[in-house]
Amino acid sequence: MNTDLQKLHRIWLETRAHQNTDFPMIGFDDLTNAIISTGPFYYYVIDFYDMSLSHVNGDIEEIHGITPELVTFNDILLTIHPDDVDFVANAESFIGKFFRERIATEKLLNYKMNYSFRSRMKNGEYALLNHQAILLSLDENGRSGKSLNIHTRIDHLSNLNTRKISLIGLKGEPSYLNMSLEEKSLPCFSKREKQILQLIAAGLTNNEIAEKLFIAAITVKKHRQNILEKTDCKNLTQLINQCTLQGLI
Repeated sequence: MNTDLQKLHRIWLETRAHQNTDFPMIGFDDLTNAIISTGPFYYYVIDFYDMSLSHVNGDIEEIHGITPELVTFNDILLTIHPDDVDFVANAESFIGKFFRERIATEKLLNYKMNYSFRSRMKNGEYALLNHQAILLSLDENGRSGKSLNIHTRIDHLSNLNTRKISLIGLKGEPSYLNMSLEEKSLPCFSKREKQILQLIAAGLTNNEIAEKLFIAAITVKKHRQNILEKTDCKNLTQLINQCTLQGLI
């Protein structure tokens, strides 16, 4: 196994379930309704507890030339273009960190993960695939259990991997769109900065925020400046628009 694939396995080892988990009481028709398909696609369920596959869609053979009954997760990983394996590893690490830091455990099953990578087709050539994944279960400690993964061929739309990651909120949850691995628009705010950001979005002035939080107006001003610098925004209008788009407020 090459170094980048070993990196992928290490990432999943840190976040995967430590005990077997049950499937949710929901039909696959309901789940696939949440999936956007713009071309030929296949799907499978991976159990991160033992890295086994189930419910493998037969179209994987038409796309990759892999027998559905015999396919392993490593077989799928080995189709990833060598130059994209590191991106996939970093994307999975980014998503795991984002979930741990920003999404409450009870809401993790309400998100669809999305990014693209080049993959080897049945004829040996590479084409761009869109990867979508929805967690189906978690263990008692909030670690990843089972996941429904859908791979859609999108090279008829683009041959360029934007290397962007989106987390699409389902059931009314906010979405976080087109994030890069070096995402500056999603900095790590302190608890106080988050409070001030929300009050700024509500239209409060520095003095009103200071009064509400029992701090000095000059302290609020300093926090505002720090928030603008962290987000690389030039003014409050740009800040509010950006943070609203990314689901921060």
